[in-house]
Amino acid sequence: MRVLRTPDERFANLPDFDYEPHYTVVPRGDGEGEGIRIHHVEAGPVDGPLVLLMHGQPTWSFLYRRMIPVLVERGMRVMAPDLVGYGRSDKPTEREDYTYQRQVDWLGAWLRSNGVVHATLVGQDWGGLIGLRLVADDPARFDRVVAANTGLPLPMNVSEETVRKIEKFRSEAPTPTIMEMQQQISQMGADPAMKFAYWQKWTWETEDIPVGMLLAGSVDGVTLSHEEIAAYDAPFPDPSYKAGIRAMPSRVPMLPNNPAVPAQVEAWKVFSEWTRPFLCAFSDNDPVTGAARVPFEERVPGAKGQPHRTIEGGGHFLQEGRGVELATVVADFIDSTPVGD
Repeated sequence: MRVLRTPDERFANLPDFDYEPHYTVVPRGDGEGEGIRIHHVEAGPVDGPLVLLMHGQPTWSFLYRRMIPVLVERGMRVMAPDLVGYGRSDKPTEREDYTYQRQVDWLGAWLRSNGVVHATLVGQDWGGLIGLRLVADDPARFDRVVAANTGLPLPMNVSEETVRKIEKFRSEAPTPTIMEMQQQISQMGADPAMKFAYWQKWTWETEDIPVGMLLAGSVDGVTLSHEEIAAYDAPFPDPSYKAGIRAMPSRVPMLPNNPAVPAQVEAWKVFSEWTRPFLCAFSDNDPVTGAARVPFEERVPGAKGQPHRTIEGGGHFLQEGRGVELATVVADFIDSTPVGD
């Protein structure tokens, strides 16, 4: 496994994100090399309730800069790691280096190394897919969960016809343009697996994904500055650093033959008995996660009777478009649900 490390100077003068970097080295998982370095930021009182903020694809912990000050002001301790392949964390160079399980293993090792306990997970996009698996693997470390525009997909009822259609599209169709991909994703009422297949194919086959431009066009409620757009591009000096953001959409288990499905089944067994507080805080205009909140609210015992929120606007990346509101929802949830040892 060849690993790249983004030069520190790429992260100079980040707007509203002047946090000291912290690094943890975890095993690579391939039996080679000296380990892989994961970055995180910390803020707030060390004895405050711990909030674990996990980002998704193609962002990094910078996404939470609007939320961290609100949580700290409410007396909470925040830890926000960068996934491997993202932000200041190390970046394996091959798409095949990235799997769902490896991301879970890498972040699980990070959790243990940093002694994370009594945490409230806040997970969006892949931050939820990975974070929820971390909770399922080691539930004693977590007091609560906040799922925001994310899911724990378990594609057990996808027809064989749909599987064949998507596999044929992924293997034989020409790479969609960025406009074709965006049009498909935004279609209301279209088959979710087919919609997402356009995103999977476009990211897998696009060598130089324009990260900052994508974020600028995906946020509802704010206009990103040139400096903020540059901050989202900062982790990627050239396309060789982008294998992780290209690979991870294709690792989402949208089809029943995905290798992650058995682990998802086991994770759902845990959440089907999870009685600690579980809150959904989804935006009303996210074209990606849509009905992903329904299984949580219906199947997780700890979600029963909770004040689940539908946040108006914000788009998929509601930390940008509605960051202060989401942070307030999280802080209110923590304050209203004390959990004993």
